[in-house]
Amino acid sequence: MTSTVDPGTVHDGPGREVSILNSLIVRFAGDSGDGMQVTGDRFTTGSALFGNDLATLPNFPAEIRAPAGTLAGVSAFQVHIADHDILTPGDAPTVLVAMNPAALRANAADLATGGTVILNSDAFDQRNLTKAGYVSDPRTDGSLTSYRVYEVPMTSLTIEACKPTGAKPRDAERSKNFFALGLVSWLYHRPLDSTVAFVAERYAKNPLVVEANTLALRAGFNFGETAELFESSYEIPPTTLAPGTYTNVTGNTALAWGLIAAARQSGLPLFLGSYPITPASDILHELAKQKHFNIRTFQAEDEIAGVGAALGAAFGGALGVTTTSGPGIDLKSETIGLAVSLELPLVVVDVQRGGPSTGLPTKTEQADLLHAMYGRHGEAPVPIVAAKTPSHCFEAALEAVRIAVTYRTPVYLLSDGYLANGSEPWRLPTSEELPVIDPGFQRETNHVDEDGTARFWPYMRDPETLARPWAVPGTPGLEHRVGGIEKADGSGDISYDPVNHEKMVRLRAARIAGIARTIPLVDVDDPGAASGEKAPLLVLGWGSTYGAITAAVRRARARGLTVAQAHLTHLNPFPSNLGGVVTSYGRVLIPETNLGQLVRLVRADFLVDAVALNKVEGTPFRVGEIERAIVDLLATEGYSEEAGE
Repeated sequence: MTSTVDPGTVHDGPGREVSILNSLIVRFAGDSGDGMQVTGDRFTTGSALFGNDLATLPNFPAEIRAPAGTLAGVSAFQVHIADHDILTPGDAPTVLVAMNPAALRANAADLATGGTVILNSDAFDQRNLTKAGYVSDPRTDGSLTSYRVYEVPMTSLTIEACKPTGAKPRDAERSKNFFALGLVSWLYHRPLDSTVAFVAERYAKNPLVVEANTLALRAGFNFGETAELFESSYEIPPTTLAPGTYTNVTGNTALAWGLIAAARQSGLPLFLGSYPITPASDILHELAKQKHFNIRTFQAEDEIAGVGAALGAAFGGALGVTTTSGPGIDLKSETIGLAVSLELPLVVVDVQRGGPSTGLPTKTEQADLLHAMYGRHGEAPVPIVAAKTPSHCFEAALEAVRIAVTYRTPVYLLSDGYLANGSEPWRLPTSEELPVIDPGFQRETNHVDEDGTARFWPYMRDPETLARPWAVPGTPGLEHRVGGIEKADGSGDISYDPVNHEKMVRLRAARIAGIARTIPLVDVDDPGAASGEKAPLLVLGWGSTYGAITAAVRRARARGLTVAQAHLTHLNPFPSNLGGVVTSYGRVLIPETNLGQLVRLVRADFLVDAVALNKVEGTPFRVGEIERAIVDLLATEGYSEEAGE
């Protein structure tokens, strides 16, 4: 068993050792019908309850129901657990649980050398080997000699364990994922209580399924205890966390909770207009369960109807939100342009995925930044906020709502598939830690005509924010028109005057640019700054690259290299000091899971020859990929590990 440090060892009964590890990366893999996502989720929950820090990486097949036993149907779930602060799901799993040959073939290349493979030997018949594309049995042809391999007849043992239920063998076999979970839970000292409770609650309507899954879970645990197949079991001690109440949260759930918190902090009813789309649908599902918080969810007939309803709700005085992924943004763009013209608050959540078109619907990408920046006709600037970790989706949602409500503008909130489905422990904030968001509704007229008539001018702007007033329809004396045709400054009357149009275009642009006054300055982590000697290299990131970049910078510093790091949450407008930061470093490296979109913006705005590190494989960066880029770039600049620079 591999570990980042030499494990300590204690004895657990006669001849049984317990090895202490400081971290572990496990990947569960099987057919899409094998329940690998449930298995990984329950192992993650057990580890969270045990007190470990963790990060996860679910991997779903794109096919709704690919042929069983084929590579296209492989589903996997990777979890990294540790006794210390970690930032990513890990570059390479140290343990692979493969439920069939296709799962082994699809994932073996990622396994760390010397790692552990636990196979469901019952699935390794000639038919399944052929469907997976094997010309020989990997268990006997020498291809697995770099790993420690354990063969366990999970299917037959599960069927035997479930006999007391009277279930047919075919039905009993479906519980083999819980057998695998029980076995791995024994091997790594994970408690079963939470999983037993989960099974009882989730399958409460089918007592036979509850009994079968519970028997399979305990059978797997007992097999590990009694079979003497493993010479040692392992334990990862709890990590030390700041005091507070913690929960394990995915990015989509955290984002939904952030929207709820923002609605509560602003006193606004929350309206979600959405059309189901991978990987954003879970936000709709979560908000639909929370209607007691004055939430209305509308599952529209298409993307255009979803955003139109959300914008209508904003006109009516609600917090209007629409959620989607890249293909949905294509369809929503015209209505987002209308929101720019109406100057109404609207939050547009884009959970990015591989594109273009349908692209890679279950894989991650950061390729919608330029679309969010420029994907509307005319001069139509829109603020952009990007989440950086699953739990940070909560804070990003609050910030997006604050900007939308304060500045009367649509706001893009960018997440992606990696953040949406990944999870990590999160300390629940107290209500005192949440910002107050004041919608500041207009309650009275704001203009007096020359003849003394009091009127409401819908485009009379706040001198500080340049935001127009937000008047709820039905407020006496505040009747007004909205629409996509250009309005006269102040009065809001329809205007085709070219001078007025330019004035309105510049006012809208200045309003968005002015947001920079209320966002934090970019924070640079530079170990040399205290001594007045800046690092020769700044690694700049945005969005979900945060974990991999931070871990890579730590590794580079451990090698004796001096590297600075900064990460952006606000992408339009940029923090006001970003130009000064990037121009003060000799080299700037920008890793992105696209072909270089932030790089283009930085080069264009600040004339800095930033270096792009790009990846568009549908998977997040590995820490090692960014670490190698840092080392190589510093070497070209004359800095080396040997020199200790």
